[in-house]
Amino acid sequence: MIKQPKPSALFEQVEHMIEWLASHGEEQSGGVTRLLYDPAWSAAQRAIEGKMKEIGLTTHYDDAGNLFGRVSGRDPKAQVVLTGSHVDTVTGGGKYDGAYGIVAALIAVQYLLTHYGQPLKPIEVVSLCEEEGSRFPMTYWGSGNITGAKSREAVHNIKDAKGVSFEQAMRDAGFGTGQHPKPKRKDLECFIELHIEQGQVLEREGKSIGVVSHIVGQRRYDITVHGESNHAGTTPMQWRRDAMATAAELIRILTHRAKADESGLVATVGRMDVHPNVGNVIAREVTFSLDVRHRDAETIRNFCEECFREFEMVAAEQGTRVVCYKWMDEPPVAMDPALNATAEDILKREGISYKTMTSGAGHDSQIFGTYCPTALFFVPSRDGISHSPAEFTDTEDLQRGVRLLIDMLHKLAY
Repeated sequence: MIKQPKPSALFEQVEHMIEWLASHGEEQSGGVTRLLYDPAWSAAQRAIEGKMKEIGLTTHYDDAGNLFGRVSGRDPKAQVVLTGSHVDTVTGGGKYDGAYGIVAALIAVQYLLTHYGQPLKPIEVVSLCEEEGSRFPMTYWGSGNITGAKSREAVHNIKDAKGVSFEQAMRDAGFGTGQHPKPKRKDLECFIELHIEQGQVLEREGKSIGVVSHIVGQRRYDITVHGESNHAGTTPMQWRRDAMATAAELIRILTHRAKADESGLVATVGRMDVHPNVGNVIAREVTFSLDVRHRDAETIRNFCEECFREFEMVAAEQGTRVVCYKWMDEPPVAMDPALNATAEDILKREGISYKTMTSGAGHDSQIFGTYCPTALFFVPSRDGISHSPAEFTDTEDLQRGVRLLIDMLHKLAY
């Protein structure tokens, strides 16, 4: 059993470092905005680099902008134990999303170096350059480059809302020029990520840690209903080809079927575009988004196929036409059972309550999880609020997560 830090010491350190990192990109509203390659993002990476050096880590960036702090191991042939999370935020986001995983990793490695010296295996803390897709329509750019899932070809024609190209922004921030090492890594033994839950499960059930067994698969569609515009006052109801009426029935079908599923499937319609979008004109065309998530790919496939068959019948009855365009199909990813078993042994020994659970949100761990053994651990989020200035996790829960990470890294690397 390793010597654990006093909770009071961790309490103060975690609180201080969360606020320290939030100061980079902090807005008057209380939110935090650090978008990939923007000035706040660059300032945050430089600040983290300075902190890494301060605690004795050797730092380097890769050519995508991921930042690493390394402590070498005594075994020159050992692979790297990697831990951390993403530094970018959504616009006006909270202090904890992504940032907590970086802060926790820094605190944990500093503690281990101070009390146990050089590890047997190398440990690296990573501040991943991007996960959210908030500036450009590209997600998991950091972890995707490390694992080889993403490449420069994927961003050639991408621009942000101001018309700045992805590649220009990358060059302006000092990356993508070849002066840093190529991002793809082949020396990773495992990846460990601490993250806030961004949901209400742990808080509602009174658990301190979530041990994630799977990250859900996701399918996303744009569903377009084609009808016919006509006068709202002079067109009898039975003669209409109303795209809005059809869309409303399709959304009802989705909601009804999702609620009837008892295995944890969720389906969300969050956006709708209506044409011509005039109050006294029958809608000619309606497009709405569909987001379907579950831990089992076959369940997602069956749900979508059954819904779409019913869509066709409704459209035929109402004289409309439905087109379903799939633009995302991410499979579920299982976390490593051996790493999770190690975590559960630690939590039982320390008397920390936990829950084995599925993550309904995407994380960098799902990219690493297809590449190397990966573990993802949650701490509670108050009221389940995230991507908001109101995002909050009690410091006691934050320090329990750090205690788990200290034990995990000691077990894996020492």
